[in-house]
Amino acid sequence: MKKIWIRLVKLRGWKFDIPQGDHPEWRRCVMIMAPHTAMEDFFSGAAVAFSEKFNIRFLVKKEFFNFFTRPFLKWAGCLPVDRGNPHNDIVKQAVHYFDTHQELTLLITPEGTRKWVKRWKRGFYEIAVKANVPIVLSYMNYETKHMGFGPTLYPTGDWNSDIRQIMAFYQNVTARHPELFNKQANL
Repeated sequence: MKKIWIRLVKLRGWKFDIPQGDHPEWRRCVMIMAPHTAMEDFFSGAAVAFSEKFNIRFLVKKEFFNFFTRPFLKWAGCLPVDRGNPHNDIVKQAVHYFDTHQELTLLITPEGTRKWVKRWKRGFYEIAVKANVPIVLSYMNYETKHMGFGPTLYPTGDWNSDIRQIMAFYQNVTARHPELFNKQANL
């Protein structure tokens, strides 16, 4: 089924930019996907990750899980999260996933929403630091119809320095809805 998903995305004109060679760090990492301004970003973006056969998991709002969608979302690797509960420590839960899985690629959209945001959420970074895993930058460029993987960043613990590097990577990436992607977030 995932092969069909990949093929459908490619039939829509998307090209995958996947660096050659073996990338063991992609098997155990926090992968961020940006920009995220449309629901279709999930459906198209997941295809590039599926093409590499990662043990990929996505954090998805629990509200998307219902009687009809639950089987599909679980099959696709989605994990429900309750973002509305202030006592729900998502970072702690994600670190626990890394502690209990030898291979895990946790894909996160750092904007945390499809709307314009002033600042990216820091959770992806905190998870990577606490789980001692790298951050792989991935993207979807609607202008060129290319999606793929960029550099791997090993977080230093210095958020300000690391986020500047991350944001620099996304400066030439065009979102589905460019007016909703803040290229100056966190700068």
